[in-house]
Amino acid sequence: MSTTTDSVGSAAASGAAASGGTASEAADPEAAASTTAEAPARHDQRDRRDQGDRRGQGDQHDRRTQPTQTSHTTRHILQGALAMSILGASTAVSAHLTRYPVLGGQALRYTLAAAVFAVIVRRGDLPRIRPTAREWLQLVLLSATGLVLFNVFVLAALRHTDAATLGSVVACSPLVLAVAGPLVARTGKRLRTGPVIGAAVLVVAGSAMVQGFGPGSAAGIVFAVLTLVCEALFSLLAVPLLPKFGALRVSAHVTAIAVPILLVTGLATDGTGMLRVPTLAETAALLYLALPLTVFAFLLWYRALSGLGPQRAGLLIGTVPVAACAASAALGVGTPGPAQLAGVAVVVVGIVFGLVKS
Repeated sequence: MSTTTDSVGSAAASGAAASGGTASEAADPEAAASTTAEAPARHDQRDRRDQGDRRGQGDQHDRRTQPTQTSHTTRHILQGALAMSILGASTAVSAHLTRYPVLGGQALRYTLAAAVFAVIVRRGDLPRIRPTAREWLQLVLLSATGLVLFNVFVLAALRHTDAATLGSVVACSPLVLAVAGPLVARTGKRLRTGPVIGAAVLVVAGSAMVQGFGPGSAAGIVFAVLTLVCEALFSLLAVPLLPKFGALRVSAHVTAIAVPILLVTGLATDGTGMLRVPTLAETAALLYLALPLTVFAFLLWYRALSGLGPQRAGLLIGTVPVAACAASAALGVGTPGPAQLAGVAVVVVGIVFGLVKS
C-alpha cells in the first residue's frame, strides 16, 4: 500500500511540476485549486507588463519624434517669415524702378532668376519629372496670376490709389488663405479653423494699422482686390503641385513660364520701349528682385507652404508690412509712429496665437 501510495504521490507531484505547480500543491487539493485559480491572475499580470512595455516603447518613440517634428515646424516658420521679410523690404528697393518700364523690368528680373534656377536644378542632379497636361495648366495659371498679373494689377492700382491703401488690401491675404486653404490642402494634419481665422483677422488688422489707409477711387480698390486675389493664388495654386515637384521645381517652372508671357505682353503694350539699359541704381534693384526675392524667397516660401500648409503659412504674410516699415526706417525714408508700432504688436500677437492654437 505504501508503495502504491508513494507511486500515486510521485505521479501527482510529477504532474503538478509539469503544470507549473509543486508537489505540496498536488498533495493538497485545496492548494491545487488555489493554484489553478491564481493562474489567470498571473497571465493578466504578464499581459499588463507586456502592455506597459509596449506603451513605454511607444512613449519613447513619441519622445524621439516630437522634438524632430517641432524642429521641422520651427524651421518652416523661420523660412516663411524670412521670405515675407525679403518681400517686405523689396518695397523700398522697388522705389528705384519707378521710371523703368514695368513689364520690361519684370521680364529682366525673371529671366535672370530662371537662369539661376536652371543652374541649381542641373547641379542638383534631380530626377526628371514630366508634368501632365493638367499640371502644365496649373503651372501656367500660377505663373500668369501670381507673377505676371500680380505686377500688372499693382501698377494699375497705384494709378488710382496710394501705396498704403493697396498694401492694406493685399494684407488681407492671411484671411483669404485661412478660409480657402482647406479647399486645396487635401492631405496632412487637419487644423482648427476657428483659431486660424481669428488669428488671421488680428494679422490683417495689425497690418492695416502699420500701413494705414489713403485716398483712392473705386477703380483703385477694384485693382487692389485683384492684386489680393493674385497674391493668394500664388500660394493656393502651388499647394497641390508641391508634393510632387517640390519647392525648387515649382519655383523654376513658374519663373521660366513668366518670361515669355511678360515679353509678349510688354511688346504688345510698350513695343521696343519695354527694354532699355538700366541705370546703376536700377541694376542694383533688379538684381535684388531677381536673386534674394525671386530665387531665395520663392524657395523659402514654398518650403514653408509645403511644411505648414496654406492656413498657417498665410499668417506669416503679416511680416510683409512689418519688414517694409523696418526697411523704410533703416533706409531713412520713413519713421514709424505710435500707430504703426501698435500695429506691429498686433501682427506679432496674431501670428503667435494662430501658430500655437492651430
